[in-house]
Amino acid sequence: MTALSRPDIQSFLDYLKYEKRYSAHTIISYETDLRNFSEYLDRRYGKIELKQMSHAIIRGWLAGLKDKGLTSKSLNRKISALRSFFKYKLRTGKLEVSPMVNVIAPKNAKRLPVFMQEQETKELIKSLSDSTDDWKTLNAKMLIVLLYSTGMRISELINLREQQLDFGRSQIKVLGKGNKERIIPVSRELIKNIEDYRRLKRKEFVHKDSFGEKSGEVLLVTEKGKRIYPKYAYLLVKKHLGDSSTLDKKSPHVLRHTFATHLMNGGADLNAVKELLGHSSLASTQVYTHNSIEKLKNVYKKTHPKA
Repeated sequence: MTALSRPDIQSFLDYLKYEKRYSAHTIISYETDLRNFSEYLDRRYGKIELKQMSHAIIRGWLAGLKDKGLTSKSLNRKISALRSFFKYKLRTGKLEVSPMVNVIAPKNAKRLPVFMQEQETKELIKSLSDSTDDWKTLNAKMLIVLLYSTGMRISELINLREQQLDFGRSQIKVLGKGNKERIIPVSRELIKNIEDYRRLKRKEFVHKDSFGEKSGEVLLVTEKGKRIYPKYAYLLVKKHLGDSSTLDKKSPHVLRHTFATHLMNGGADLNAVKELLGHSSLASTQVYTHNSIEKLKNVYKKTHPKA
């Protein structure tokens, strides 16, 4: 049997899904990476056994990918997939030493998060509030306001169910990466907006049986009453960000960055921002401190006599 046979890969993916509770997105990514590596092994080495696997073979595959222009971030994801796979093989007793021991991950180029200025954000939300409430505009308003007010990932918002909303306490329970739960406090104004949206949704779709699941479970739905899907949300947010900002990047994630940056600029504690974003490591949140430092530099230059 080859080092990365289909049954081996499937067994590993099942382990990630049922025991480790990895997200569907991560599992699909790992599956793609492992199958690509398996195809490389077949082409280059034929039927190589698991115990014959070495760091030199893995480095050769990664070097080829780098030559094709793959970024450090993409290479690191593939390294992560292989590292997890061989760690699983160690755990099940199929390997004694992982070939990943001598594989060093390349450093990711640090990119500062793209975010909107506070005035731009206010104008965007006001323009949506003042616009005619056809269903698509209403969805754009809900998507943008919720993303900016909570810092949720777009996948978290698309899958948000009504039962995760606590109207009495003005908070939302979010299911994040690795099925980790976190609580995000929200304003009474946002709660009212959500309640108004829910009321309209029930009036519009309750008799049409078009939710595709128990009526009212999913918070956001399209104008056809179906669950909002990623491309729908992406295009809607992109359109309105394009109308209201001069940013080159106009994805839903910009609103998550904007949420975090505005909190940091307002003096929020870094650990608190980490918890609100659902980051597993403080290092992921620290990127937002740069924007705060830049703001302090501008204040210093404008106001200090010796600047």
